[in-house]
Amino acid sequence: MLRRLHLHSTHKTIPAPRLTSLFFLFLSLSNHGNFVKAHVFIYAGCSQEKYEPNSPFEGNHNSLLSSVFTSSSQASYNSFAIGNGSSTPPEGICYGLYQCRGDLRTADCSRCIESAVNQISLVCPYSYGAALQLEGCFVRYEHMDFLGRLDTSLRYKKCSRSVNNDVEFFKRRDDVLADLTVAMGFKVSSSGSVEGYAQCLGDLSSSDCSACLAAAVAQLKNLCGSAAAADVYLGQCYARYWASGYYDRSSGLLHASFLHACDSKSRS
Repeated sequence: MLRRLHLHSTHKTIPAPRLTSLFFLFLSLSNHGNFVKAHVFIYAGCSQEKYEPNSPFEGNHNSLLSSVFTSSSQASYNSFAIGNGSSTPPEGICYGLYQCRGDLRTADCSRCIESAVNQISLVCPYSYGAALQLEGCFVRYEHMDFLGRLDTSLRYKKCSRSVNNDVEFFKRRDDVLADLTVAMGFKVSSSGSVEGYAQCLGDLSSSDCSACLAAAVAQLKNLCGSAAAADVYLGQCYARYWASGYYDRSSGLLHASFLHACDSKSRS
């Protein structure tokens, strides 16, 4: 079940479905680049519910994170259920997944996941559930089975300054966003001066991926309006577009924000 979330004053962020109550961390966007280094931090969320040291969940949690790191040297996505089908009590089972951005080489994927695994344990110590998004990869685990369940809740957004009265830009942007809605997995698109890419998590079916990307594109338009560049991260997908040459490591024109999530029933 998705509980009420609390904003922390040091830029912490959003919800993950079924995480009891999350605190979220935000990336300052002043150093955001088009394809910046994969380990740059975007957001994280941690459950307030904690497990006890030496509990069955701790052992399975450690095994899952080890499996995530090992698998990342061979594949850009994988999911796990550690302790499922054994004598482990239900509260001891650990479900999780990881995914790298589709354009990363295997070695870069593995390095990104290593960074994410190290950070998630520091940011969310003893948490029963956590999610951490870096620029190039994503890691999530929980004690409840969330795998394959569509989640289009807003996790994080960033929008640039507005572009006014540029009919050509908006036409090109809409062409790119329309192309991204039909992505299966990772897709890059461009039209004239506008570029973009999008990706779904690997546990989604093709129909759920399409639904998630359609929701992400709608959020980009609704939340960022006439922005020259924008990113939206939903629970199981993300989409991004920018005007060519817009992202500049020296600029601080982008800003990040998010919406508080209120109490909501979990999806059946």
